[in-house]
Amino acid sequence: MRGRFVTSCCKLSKRMLYFGQLPAESTTLLKPALFFCCTLALGVTAQADDIVMPAAMPEAAMPAPAAPASLPGKGQTMAEVVRHYGEPQQKHAPVGGDAPRHPPITRWDYAGFSVFFEHSHVVDAVVPGRPPQLYHAEQLQQASSK
Repeated sequence: MRGRFVTSCCKLSKRMLYFGQLPAESTTLLKPALFFCCTLALGVTAQADDIVMPAAMPEAAMPAPAAPASLPGKGQTMAEVVRHYGEPQQKHAPVGGDAPRHPPITRWDYAGFSVFFEHSHVVDAVVPGRPPQLYHAEQLQQASSK
């Protein structure tokens, strides 16, 4: 309600200036007054509520499923993975496979790790949240900022 009043006053002042009903000297005072009115209108209409969320357990404190001592190796077949690790908790449908350059990739989820297959052979096995082993770390150099 207050914002509409301020906006109406600003419009009225502009109209009076345009039609010559205000003396030219008052324009020097009118500009700061218009600025103040507009700032006041924006300040009145901007409101926010604080939302308090209940405290949740941090991800670091959540127990992660234990990964097996060894993961499936590259090149193993689906049958070998099932024989060694059992049936997966979830089998995802293959993606890709629409062209020879895009072979079908299938993902199987086990407790603590996921296995990725190209056609029927393992291409990778990963533990979510654990980065892969870094080889030749001593050869890494810090990037230069330009």
